Formats: sequence, structure tokens, C-alpha cells
Amino acid sequence: MSDIAIEAREISKEFGHIRALQGASITVHKGEIVALVGDNGAGKSTLMKIMSGAESADSGELGVHGEPIKLDSVRDAHALGIETVYQDLALAPHLTVAQNVFLGHELVSSSLAGRFGLLAKRRMSREATESLALLGIDVGDGHVRVSDLSGGQRQAVAIARAMKWAKSVLLMDEPTAALGARQTEIVLDTMRRASARGLGVLVVSHDMPNMIGLAHRIVVLRHGRVVASFGEGQADIPTVVAAMLGATGQAGGNGH
Repeated sequence: MSDIAIEAREISKEFGHIRALQGASITVHKGEIVALVGDNGAGKSTLMKIMSGAESADSGELGVHGEPIKLDSVRDAHALGIETVYQDLALAPHLTVAQNVFLGHELVSSSLAGRFGLLAKRRMSREATESLALLGIDVGDGHVRVSDLSGGQRQAVAIARAMKWAKSVLLMDEPTAALGARQTEIVLDTMRRASARGLGVLVVSHDMPNMIGLAHRIVVLRHGRVVASFGEGQADIPTVVAAMLGATGQAGGNGH
């Protein structure tokens, strides 16, 4: 079996007159953490949404485990073990923590009541609470509504949900944006654990110091194109920023 977790080849996407992506290609291998960086408007979030099934590309191909795939929806991505933490978190604030963690993955009771579609609410609440505890978050129990949580706690719910269900790929768009130093370190450790499980991890982040210390590879997107790719230990902040700004003579350029 291929060691590729997920790949995007020659992806292009336009929104009206805006060319968000212009033949962008990127590959994430199993157990690899890849940081996708670029200036605002470079196309990072658009590429991630296409790889998560939330957007469709105008042209180009996606692949998982070396096989071509077609994602018509986020549900298609979930079926392939691809989970995403979006920048807007994509949570349902009127639902509880447990309902959000198990959204689309609801557990039916193992008792006779399960035959009538009744859910295993206690088990879901317990497992949701345990998933959050791994991120250093205590919300009391899984019955708390997401609308009653702080920004950092909501971020943790989104990450806990993705970590629980990811089987192949974990995509993360600015996962530490609403977090303090302690919670940021917990999230970085979560990405390390995902990598150790053999998941491919692709993270979009402006947190350059942490990305350089964390990622196995840093891929630079500029004006919708991959313009540089740096292996572990190959780049410092000035080098990456120079690539983001369009300086010449940078390493790589195919996102592999």
C-alpha cells in the first residue's frame, strides 16, 4: 500500500474573477506533519476545504493512499477517514459537547431500546469528556451546550471530534488561533500523537515558530501556487517568509 496519506494534484479554483488556486499540488505522507503557510489570500484555506470535501475544485485531482478519489461532500471525506478542524470550527452551538463530538457518528444504545433508535447518551457523554480531557479541557460533563463554552473550549471540542474520528488524515486550519500558550502546546502535542498513530497531518497556521519546530515539512503557497517546500531543519523564519513574499532561489516547489 502507498505511504501517501492524502495528495492534491494541480488543483485550481476560481471564485468569480478571483483565482484562489492555480495548479496547486501537495502530498502528505502517513505519519507526516506538513505545515501549509502563506500570506493572507494565498489560497491555504481554499485548498484545505477542497481536500476536506467542503469545496469542489474546478480542476485537478485528489488521492488517498495512492488511489484517486472524488469528494462530493464532507461526508465522503469522513468515510475515507479524513477529519478537519476548520477555522470557523463548524460546531453546532445549540447542541451539547457530546452531540457535537458524535455528530454524524451517533452511537445507538446496545439495549433493547437501541432497536427503536434510542441513542447511547451516557456513553457518548463519557467518551466526549474523555476526549476533551486528553486536550487538558474539563467541561464538567458532555451535556454542556457548546454555546456556553469559551472560545478556547470550543476549539478543543472541534479538535477532540476530529482526533476521535480521523483514521487516515487530520486537516487543521489555524488550530491554535484562539488558544493561550498552555493549550497551544497541548494542541501541538495532539498533532504529534496523530502523526505517531500514522495519520497524515496537514496544518494551516500563521504560528511560524511553532510550525518550524513541529512540522516534518513546510510548504509555501503564494498566489494559489506552491512555490517552496522545506524539509525538517532546512528553513528558519526569514527563509520561509522570503518564500511567502516571492523571493527567488527557494527550495523545492511541488509540495512533495
